[in-house]
Amino acid sequence: MASPMSFRKIVIAVDDHAVAAHAAEIGSSLAQSLGAEVALIHVVDTSAGFGNQSGVPASFLLAEAEDQGKRLLAGYGERLKLHPPALEFLRVGKPSAEIVKAAKEWPADLIVIGSHGRRGLERALLGSVAEAVLRHSRCPVLIVRPPE
Repeated sequence: MASPMSFRKIVIAVDDHAVAAHAAEIGSSLAQSLGAEVALIHVVDTSAGFGNQSGVPASFLLAEAEDQGKRLLAGYGERLKLHPPALEFLRVGKPSAEIVKAAKEWPADLIVIGSHGRRGLERALLGSVAEAVLRHSRCPVLIVRPPE
């Protein structure tokens, strides 16, 4: 197992949920204490479906989602006040696969991700991005639960 001193590059997965903000705070604090670089990643989930009945072209909806993702990343970057500033990765696709892929390409030593802690049928129906990242990542994964 890697020693904590080997965590030089940390990827933090973010979205617009409170648990992601909590994970970002923990990940950035860890990075600062270790002197590690940080990359924030947000994935526009294409499984949400951009072809709808509203008559709005899917390409327009996808572009809007990407713009929202850029604003989300910029907002996290401003709030976390990291030095040096965090890199920002905006990806489009299946969140777990894109997070693992970005961590491999950068290459990261640790992935930090929030988990809603769903159980039972809700988890089976919604799936767990954090669990899929944990299963497929080549580097350690820190899963952060919601604050109590």
